[in-house]
Amino acid sequence: MSHDASVEQQILATIDKWVEQELRPIACEFDQADEYPGDLVEQMKELGLFGATISEEYGGLGLSASTYSRIVSRICEVWMAPSGIFNSHLIMASCVERAGTQAQKEHFLPKFATGELRGGIGLTEPDAGSDLQGIRLVAKKDGDQYVLNGTKTWISNGIKGNCLAVLTKTDPSASPPHRGMSLFICEKGEGFSVGKKLKKLGYRSIDSAELIFEDFSVPADNLVGGEEGKGFQQVAGGLELGRINIAARGAGMAKGATNMALHYAMDRRTFGKAIAEHQAIQLKLAEMSTRAAAAELLVHQAADKFDRHERCDLEAGQAKFFASEAAVQNSLDAMRVFGGYSYSPEYEIERFYRDAPLLCIGEGTNEIQRMIIAKQMVARAT
Repeated sequence: MSHDASVEQQILATIDKWVEQELRPIACEFDQADEYPGDLVEQMKELGLFGATISEEYGGLGLSASTYSRIVSRICEVWMAPSGIFNSHLIMASCVERAGTQAQKEHFLPKFATGELRGGIGLTEPDAGSDLQGIRLVAKKDGDQYVLNGTKTWISNGIKGNCLAVLTKTDPSASPPHRGMSLFICEKGEGFSVGKKLKKLGYRSIDSAELIFEDFSVPADNLVGGEEGKGFQQVAGGLELGRINIAARGAGMAKGATNMALHYAMDRRTFGKAIAEHQAIQLKLAEMSTRAAAAELLVHQAADKFDRHERCDLEAGQAKFFASEAAVQNSLDAMRVFGGYSYSPEYEIERFYRDAPLLCIGEGTNEIQRMIIAKQMVARAT
């Protein structure tokens, strides 16, 4: 379902206006206080962001990955945290839309699209991050219910969200382990509690939490796809869009850091001229802008392939790897352009410097991305 270009332009223009009027003025204050932006979330519901990539037939906007990644980049040029509030939610929605039963799609997707049910995806555990096959959260069948026991950690939207796609072990003895993994849509209720809100260096204002499942019952109807043992593939399918999203965040942050450094360099004067006229600063700015532009192009390449339903794990891996590293490098270079002021929370560059490293870790670490890229190179060459 592709929107015509004019509709895409309208959507992006609306997001532009929202970013400047609503996001930019509060970013600093909410980040410093690590406070959840409740009003913004209500605005995001109205803008349709919780249904951005959900098909129109289920009440979503049905946006392409290309348009969606542009929205994410635009938001992250100013403040990364809000993009996480709807992105992990959309990975959950995409798992249901791609792999769910017809009944699950009809029941959950319209509620996901409005944000009435919203949350994210529960993968990481205290002892399982990059190695998802090491998860221990168990789901045991009991009549027409499954009973869940275990813990998840670093779960975005874990506190404020009310619904999560949770990866479990339905057959702990399966070999290889991924054959015993299943995905459940879990609405919060008795036995499903939040352990603690986790404090973080950056990426504040979005709640990252530890979740505890103690004899939590979930209807068998909420087993995504209605068949056990498919959870790992269902989640892996959602990670391509997740990686494009992280890449889009990185490209946006790389550009945002460049813009901040440029404006500061034009205003700040030393030795009788703007520092933008000093060669040392010019070299940095040139590298930063080129890096940001390259990141953006890699994101578009991956998103275009995704939209054409072509396999894009190589391209998504390249985009995620390069754009996240670009965000880290550009935020560090911008810190140097700002000099001593970079350490003051009055200048927003220090937030970029704290937020960017998460992109190298989330949705598969960059070490894992390099392995995926190399394996795909070999596969495509044989």
